[in-house]
Amino acid sequence: MALQHPEIARERFDELAAPRAGMCSASDRSRPFASFIVCTRDRVQALPACIRSIEAACCSHPTITSQLVVVDNGSTDGTPGELRRLAAASKMTITVVTEPRPGLATARNTGMERARGLVFVFIDDDCEVDGNYLRDLEQHYSTGEKRVIRGGRVELGNPDDLPFTIKRSRLRARLTTEVHPGGFVLGCNMTMHREVAALVGRFDERFGAGAPLQSAEDTDYLVRAFQLGIPVEYVPDMTVFHHHGRKARAAIEKLHRSYSLGNGALCLKHFFKAPWLLKHFCWTTRSACGETFGGARFDPELQLSHWPIVSMNLLGAAIFARLAMSDRAAPTELRPAGETKPGLERGQ
Repeated sequence: MALQHPEIARERFDELAAPRAGMCSASDRSRPFASFIVCTRDRVQALPACIRSIEAACCSHPTITSQLVVVDNGSTDGTPGELRRLAAASKMTITVVTEPRPGLATARNTGMERARGLVFVFIDDDCEVDGNYLRDLEQHYSTGEKRVIRGGRVELGNPDDLPFTIKRSRLRARLTTEVHPGGFVLGCNMTMHREVAALVGRFDERFGAGAPLQSAEDTDYLVRAFQLGIPVEYVPDMTVFHHHGRKARAAIEKLHRSYSLGNGALCLKHFFKAPWLLKHFCWTTRSACGETFGGARFDPELQLSHWPIVSMNLLGAAIFARLAMSDRAAPTELRPAGETKPGLERGQ
């Protein structure tokens, strides 16, 4: 099956975008302020805590209207039944969507299609949001710049888990070409105004968990936004707690290789429009060579090696090249319906 990607799926989505010149339409006023989008697959044990935390944050700030969209990405562990129970018992609006096509990017796209809010908030199913999350979110988007992708603080949900897939910086910062975009804003805590989603388009379904490139669907989105002149900003509030559950070093190393695979594909995909990504690959290669002769390792806490990053980067680029060639060879009539004109509002 051909996979959807932004070069094919790039529409402005005029209905999705916020009105120009500061005008506020009746449709705009009727929308919830925020749409939380949670994509889940076979995490029936973790999902209730995630949903309850979002409910609690919304109840703590009832004047800020919100919606919760949960996308079940083909779960086989009882998640559908649990979602029905949670939705029936919830005091907030929960839109439950089934997306059988595998892949986190696919699920994210489906979630955006059903999101009605002015601001999209992507939260992973193994995360819990802080009680003041909605207040922080509203403050940033009501008093700050709207055409921006913002990510907040990510703490460990369980102190026994290894310190990975977290971001604890207390300094507000914006992405530059001197910083690798991977992990600058984490996909488990990523927000954007619906106008930004209209401009950037859909997530590239070749990337992300469950897809051939395994990861980096969020990083690819950041790079594409950056290319359009849309700032990418980290803020030290809007906190979520990540219960990733990885306590063994082997699990971290496996995940690290997966991230490196996706990042290598990004280097090739954006070779001409974002050549600065290649600079980071060269720096990593140089550090790997230095590591061989006693130099520092990649992570000061976990002491991860640079060499798996280099090898998986190269493998990711090779896989992306194969996928790109396969996609060009696929006849247009064999592509999934809607691939050429997706539209985020489809299905509402």
